[in-house]
Amino acid sequence: MALHSRVPEDESGVELEINPVYSREKSCVIPRYRLPDSGVLPRTALQVVRDELILDGNARLNLATFVTTWMEPEAEQLMAECSSKNMIDKDEYPQTAELEHRCVNIIGNLWHAPHSEAVGCSTTGSSEACMLGGMALLWRWRARRRAAGKDTARPNLVMGTNVQVCWEKFCRYWDVEPKYVPLVPGRYHLGAAEASAQCDENTIGVVVIMGSTMDGSYEPVADVNAALDALAATPGGPDVPIHVDGASGGFVAPFLQPETEWDFRVPRVASINASGHKYGLVYPGVGWIIWRDEDHLPEDLIFKVNYLGGEMPTFALNFSRPGAQVAAQYYNFLRLGHDGYRRVQQTSQDIALHMSGEIAKLGPFELLSDGSDLPVFAFRLRDDVTGYSVFDISERLRMRGWQVPAYTFPENLTDMAVMRIVIRNGFSMDLANLLLDDLRLQLQVLEHHPQTQMPPELQKKRASFAH
Repeated sequence: MALHSRVPEDESGVELEINPVYSREKSCVIPRYRLPDSGVLPRTALQVVRDELILDGNARLNLATFVTTWMEPEAEQLMAECSSKNMIDKDEYPQTAELEHRCVNIIGNLWHAPHSEAVGCSTTGSSEACMLGGMALLWRWRARRRAAGKDTARPNLVMGTNVQVCWEKFCRYWDVEPKYVPLVPGRYHLGAAEASAQCDENTIGVVVIMGSTMDGSYEPVADVNAALDALAATPGGPDVPIHVDGASGGFVAPFLQPETEWDFRVPRVASINASGHKYGLVYPGVGWIIWRDEDHLPEDLIFKVNYLGGEMPTFALNFSRPGAQVAAQYYNFLRLGHDGYRRVQQTSQDIALHMSGEIAKLGPFELLSDGSDLPVFAFRLRDDVTGYSVFDISERLRMRGWQVPAYTFPENLTDMAVMRIVIRNGFSMDLANLLLDDLRLQLQVLEHHPQTQMPPELQKKRASFAH
């Protein structure tokens, strides 16, 4: 490392630099939980922070996250240029606002929105988008109930136990009863008949996931729609809308499974969210929410502000946030086009199918999914495999830098521990084969050196931490 020359003390006698030479580290303590008394040179601060960050895992080897970990240098440059622009200041940054408007319409077209002018906005991620979609369902349900002279005290939302935690947050924050459909062996996501059976006059909607985080499988949007149609046709049957949580599948299904009807082609779908920072191929954080039309976005949720240089509507939960991710999303749309997105997602799926097929051949494992929906698959140890667990495999892979999560399934299947691999753009076939080689090696080590069996209570704590 290059030595930094010492700088003179300022007029108050305070040295402006902490000399970064490691041999002097003892006398140059960096406080962690309070502001230092004086500052340091930019390069010194950079080195200190970089030194600590090398303890993080390598994002490219993180097979747990759905979030984008690689972008082209040109996209990174564009994001750096736009990071100081505040997305909410549409009067000051009108062209950034125009790029957001274009992205909303591109996504609306991709999801077969019924009108050429799509209704939606960008968000900080799918969690915020889910909140907005849930709020619109709740407000519209209240309006219908009040118009019919009925009470609005007990709203509920139907979903599988495999939903992302943001839906649990929505129900708690807005005092909505969550009605969970449990998973069962052989069905690891929401079932249509089971969802319909949970609905009643107080149901504001059903959440259907295009790409469960548990195993990467798509939930049957069209089947849920048909079941809700049948329910509505019964005497006094409720008319229940659908929100599609397309956090990951919203940018996969249109390119890899274009014939699958899950979007606004399905009549009961009122709104759809997706993460631009997942298979939308943008660094975190950006999400998108699109409604079927203006009628599905209640006017009460739209606010108008006029203190940023001009009056403008806003219906996001967050306010100030950088415009960099929106610019990068538009860059991807322009750079890749429909064919480019299809090729990128197809490559990820080809790698996922290759890996799941090889893992199935290893012997100890059985697949829960193979990557034929999302480029994501989950697998577990066969019941007759003893001496080690998926948590042991996960820990040993981490010794080589691979982050492959091990976790237990939700309520009703908590005794089933699995591993999951997420394939994203930037994870090559070469890396996939290196991971397979390491997995084979670690299995040999564990088979010859079985791990001590943990007490059940410790296994649960470990599973909870891993999840």
